[in-house]
Amino acid sequence: MKRKNILLVITVLPAVCGCAGWLDKEPLAQMSPETFFSNENELQAFSNNFYNDFPGVGLYEDSFDLCLSMECPPEMRNGRIIPASGSGWTWTSLRNINTLLEYSVNCKDTEVRTEYDALARFFRAYFYFEKVKRFGDVPWYDRQLGSADSDLYKPRDSRELVMRKMIEDIDYAIDNLPAEKSLYRVTRWTALALKSRFCLFEGTFRKYHGYRETMYPEYDWKYYLDQCVSASEEFMNSSGYGIYSADGPDESYMNLFASADAIGEEIILARDYNDALGVTHDANYYTLTQSYGRPGLSKKIINTYLMKDGSRFTDKEGYETMTFVEECRDRDPRLAQSIRTPGYTRIGSAERVAPDFTYTVTGYHPIKFVTGSEYDGFSKSCNDLPIFRSAEVYLNFAEAKAELGSLTQADLDRSVKKIRDRVGMPGIDMEAANNDSDKYLEDMYKGVTGQNAGVILEIRRERGVELSREGFRYYDMIRWKEGQEFTRKCYGMYFPKLGDFDLDDDGMPDICLYMGTKPETEAPLSYEVGQDIYLSEGDHGYVDPYYNITLSWNEDRDYFYPIPTDDRSLSGGAIEQNPGWNDGLDF
Repeated sequence: MKRKNILLVITVLPAVCGCAGWLDKEPLAQMSPETFFSNENELQAFSNNFYNDFPGVGLYEDSFDLCLSMECPPEMRNGRIIPASGSGWTWTSLRNINTLLEYSVNCKDTEVRTEYDALARFFRAYFYFEKVKRFGDVPWYDRQLGSADSDLYKPRDSRELVMRKMIEDIDYAIDNLPAEKSLYRVTRWTALALKSRFCLFEGTFRKYHGYRETMYPEYDWKYYLDQCVSASEEFMNSSGYGIYSADGPDESYMNLFASADAIGEEIILARDYNDALGVTHDANYYTLTQSYGRPGLSKKIINTYLMKDGSRFTDKEGYETMTFVEECRDRDPRLAQSIRTPGYTRIGSAERVAPDFTYTVTGYHPIKFVTGSEYDGFSKSCNDLPIFRSAEVYLNFAEAKAELGSLTQADLDRSVKKIRDRVGMPGIDMEAANNDSDKYLEDMYKGVTGQNAGVILEIRRERGVELSREGFRYYDMIRWKEGQEFTRKCYGMYFPKLGDFDLDDDGMPDICLYMGTKPETEAPLSYEVGQDIYLSEGDHGYVDPYYNITLSWNEDRDYFYPIPTDDRSLSGGAIEQNPGWNDGLDF
């Protein structure tokens, strides 16, 4: 059982002077900003709410084309609608951030005030990054607004104005947040990681979408990638964070995500969970329950895991139709730490267990974020969930330099190689990658061209493998302008015929596939093909969990979400709709 302190959201009421008459007292149920924010306790109490903006369960529920689930995401099947309100177009947390920045002057301790201003500006940059990713241009607000303020419904500001304000905010945060490491509090290192993340996004988005800044041409895609490189390099040189490898090449990666307490050697910031205090999540339940998520990695990402010697799996003859046991042999050790492979045993158990189609729609049964069986059941998981970790910063650094054309082998060795060293995998050979780029990845990422195309593809491979199910895939595809890839059929495990199949290589069948009359079998699971499970070729082929779904992507519309109609109406048309979305409003 975890026993530690967690970040609590506290309501602090201002003290009332005994000499004041009753009519002069502040209402006990309200907080007066004019008399609050006067010391560190009050600033901390108010700012604790900011941490609610970070993702929680969405980390392990990440899906899209590399990890499938029972529900095909609406983004992949033309299932998004134009909402009346909400859908991410919400500003409450921004108002709270700006409230602290306006009233922090009440605190006369300038050192404390500066630190909490830096914290608020970190969260403002984070808030706007989430908005820019989702909607593109958004209105910039750096002050509190009242209900009668005309700026509530002003037009959206330019992307460039918002991005430059975000840079100002994050640079202030980097300069003024504490350098002391903290797993659950934002620090200088968290701020550098955030800057690395959003500058990589913006630089690659501008490059691949052909975005040109007309008023400030100096702020082109290269400028933002340079900013990413600078922030990443400062983090790598000065932070003291590294890649966790203490449990050896066959367990370190898995244990990093199953640890009750976040591992501070690599985790920069985590969301804190604690079973003793009832602060839990559903990672085990989501992965091991037949009616919840039934997540499963897709054949697409399984194919991208390299062989253990660094060679390509997709260069092997017949890789497309290998059985599960065959395709798992001699692969990147992260595969066996991401899904159930032959010989898998759960944490805390010596019993071998096979992939279980009861709990996964593809057969590639995830184990990342899964802990021991004592945490099975609804909302019983309490392992901390990482929000920022150093491996991402290393990957951001390598990708930004590759896109800029300034990447060297030494750069790869100090970034990607360190990640691969954790599992005993060879690093990327830059010259070899560029001279013989991977055709499988070329087909997946058709927009990559130029002299560094091969190594860019390899870095994308590494990003997909290392950051699998950590919430990055959708917006990676958005920034790379690869939305059409979401229309490719999504498959699972391959079965060459009907009959019994041994998935954990123990000599006993684990699943029986049949058509018509159910045969006698010792397999614990029997599925009727065409009823309980669908195969791409009818009586053989790849598991097809989305057999009855038409995948769709509109290149002229779907890279941004629509603006809610209520907000457009209230603005009188000042807030314009995103391109391609027809909400029927005539302004």
